[in-house]
Amino acid sequence: MTIPKKEMLDLVRELPDDIDVEELIYRLYLREKLASSEADVAAGRTLTAAEIRKQAAEWRK
Repeated sequence: MTIPKKEMLDLVRELPDDIDVEELIYRLYLREKLASSEADVAAGRTLTAAEIRKQAAEWRK
């Protein structure tokens, strides 16, 4: 998934003046993960709490 240039620039403008590279990379990574999650929710790719519990129980076997 890509982030539109305007959103990227808005994100950079909101950063403090003395941010280090690791923090910048982390924030870009986080923004990408949030956008991906929002797309999953919009497409209906979600699980109920019961489905998650069932999967977790199977992993423990």
